[in-house]
Amino acid sequence: MIIWVRVETLENYEAGNGDFNLKRRFEQLSGEPCLVLHMTQATPELVGSLRPRALLLSGCGTWFRDFEVEEFYVFEDLVKATPQIPALAFCGSHQLLGFMYNRGFRNMQKVEDEPMRRLLPGEAQVGAVSPDNAGYFVEQGFYPIQKVGADPLFAGLPDPFVVRESHTCEIKQLPAGFELIATSGNCRIQGMKHRERPLWSTQFHPEAWQEEYPQGKEILINFFRLAGITH
Repeated sequence: MIIWVRVETLENYEAGNGDFNLKRRFEQLSGEPCLVLHMTQATPELVGSLRPRALLLSGCGTWFRDFEVEEFYVFEDLVKATPQIPALAFCGSHQLLGFMYNRGFRNMQKVEDEPMRRLLPGEAQVGAVSPDNAGYFVEQGFYPIQKVGADPLFAGLPDPFVVRESHTCEIKQLPAGFELIATSGNCRIQGMKHRERPLWSTQFHPEAWQEEYPQGKEILINFFRLAGITH
């Protein structure tokens, strides 16, 4: 079994239906059943009792400032309690790992989102414009990513490789205990890996590959292989 942990407000999680499509993608690639849990359900006790072979931690379509910081305690507790379970975090969860390892949620009163940068003079706004992202640079679409070193998560991929991006914010400081494994001109910390446990994270969305841009699929296959899952 693998577990897809959905990081989102409960209201938006219940209103969406995209998680089933991702569940099927993960099952087809891994050959394992995939259980979908909202982050409030993903307690260390439950996940520990299920003994999954891998964890996948989702992106988040809601600004972190719209959450109470206490809502992220269970995310931090889960990650800390499962050092032996291979895990791969995408986009919003990647950023949450940055907050968690740089500061710790219990040391914060509010999680303040960290946009990449302001738009340059004359630079067009990309993607859907909202009051939250107006005036900020947004990565929305398929972009080239450069490898840093030779991490097995990216085995067999060209350099650069092309993957789906959908974010305004980023991790500003690489946490202690992590190494940088992917970067780009727009966002320095596109991928990182913990030095002592099987924990990877990416700012981009490998799970959102398309036929024309299949390299995200290859990254997921590499991750499942690293987790000891073959299909």
